Amino acid sequence: MPNAAPNSKPLSETRGWFAPALALVAALVALRLLALAFDHTDIFVDEAQYWFWGQNLDFGYYSKPPLIGWLLRAVTDLAGSSDPFWLRLPGTFLHAATALILGALAARIGGARAGFAAAAVYITAPMAALGSWQISTDTVMAPFFAAALLYFWRAGESRSATHGALAGLFIGCAFMAKYAAIYFWGGALLAMLFVPARRIGWPAFAAMVGLFALVIAPNVVWNLTHKLTTVQHTLDNVGWVRAGAGANLASMAEFFGSQFAVFGPVSFAALLWGYTRLGAPQKRALMALSILPLMAVTAQAYLGKAQANWAVAAYFAGAVLVALVLPRRGLWLALGLNMIACLAVPVLIVAAPWLGPDEAPWMKRYLGRAELSTRILALAQAEGVSVYAQNRDILADLFLTGREVVGQPEGVTVYAPRVVGRAHNYYEQNYALPPEYRGKLLVIRAAPMVCAGVPVPPAGVLNGSGHWAGKQITPYLVDAECLDAET
Repeated sequence: MPNAAPNSKPLSETRGWFAPALALVAALVALRLLALAFDHTDIFVDEAQYWFWGQNLDFGYYSKPPLIGWLLRAVTDLAGSSDPFWLRLPGTFLHAATALILGALAARIGGARAGFAAAAVYITAPMAALGSWQISTDTVMAPFFAAALLYFWRAGESRSATHGALAGLFIGCAFMAKYAAIYFWGGALLAMLFVPARRIGWPAFAAMVGLFALVIAPNVVWNLTHKLTTVQHTLDNVGWVRAGAGANLASMAEFFGSQFAVFGPVSFAALLWGYTRLGAPQKRALMALSILPLMAVTAQAYLGKAQANWAVAAYFAGAVLVALVLPRRGLWLALGLNMIACLAVPVLIVAAPWLGPDEAPWMKRYLGRAELSTRILALAQAEGVSVYAQNRDILADLFLTGREVVGQPEGVTVYAPRVVGRAHNYYEQNYALPPEYRGKLLVIRAAPMVCAGVPVPPAGVLNGSGHWAGKQITPYLVDAECLDAET
């Protein structure tokens, strides 16, 4: 048996990257865990929703596939706690695993130096620093997407159906974390079309497709039996599909510019430069595997809107391409600038309540959520009534903060608005106020409440802080019939 498969580095040249990469990754993991232990921010609305999904295990949810809910349920059950530390803990290890998998792929392609560089570029990237603090579907997708790239590459070397099957298995898991994993298939097809060495052969390709289909089948069936809920939500996010396309150069420029902050300024510049340095077939393949998300989301930003994180699928193969094209000095500059974000995130989350003016702290978006929910639940318990809220942020945190009392016989029941047309979120879909409900409710809203033409006096004072400061969130004690009259 030869020492190395075709188009991979000899085994002797791929050794030596793992120990320094592991040392860097371990140091950042330790820093990030320490920061989580002293984190003073509240769980964000999306994180709270993912946790709640895990309390109601299913094969799909309103806006995302199910893997993040399953993961958070497993972690919090094992820990015996749903405190913020445990909810956010997986992110640190998922990004660490992603970095090391990408290092293994890069070492296979470009040798030990490339292996270390890819792992280092990824683990220090601002998106990994943020994703190691705030749990998201991008973070859960990351290691599976990286593993799919590794085994797709190995399938091109070996033409092995086993490697193809493993690639399909891992990209199926990535898809079950976030639908953006579908970009893998476009990249893989481009790579196989333009780079002969990446053609994995029909048996491996059939195994890859078959395992992918098998893994995602439960979510496909769930969508088909739930009115294509997540597809509808995706179309809502795309925006121009329903409202019509526009031509927004400012939005496109804003999105493209934000990618320097997502991947790191030098890393993103090096990636763009790498797209022009395509003499070697390995670089052409990595370009094919990384460029589609960036192109698609840039076009989406031009036609409508796009969030900065929508193209993260570009940066898995992208980190490997950067490792191949970035010279030594450029690598150290990239890592030096990225380390600013790596150090800033722990400082910001630990010192969040004290950074910035009292009336508008820098991290206000992540403050005051649990405090508001605690006050609402205490007021509802004192009045002996259920809570009704329209705001998704408030609903998400009420279920999380009130996890010891919400839904318990002696606790507080929380209701979302009744569905008019199509549900706007998971809470409307599953926890809407029943049509037959009668009796008093504690209604939480920012607008004044009027029943039968008569203004309703507030039922108390909530005095929101942080995110809710100045937003006049007010409780009203009213009969359910008052809500019926409003609709």
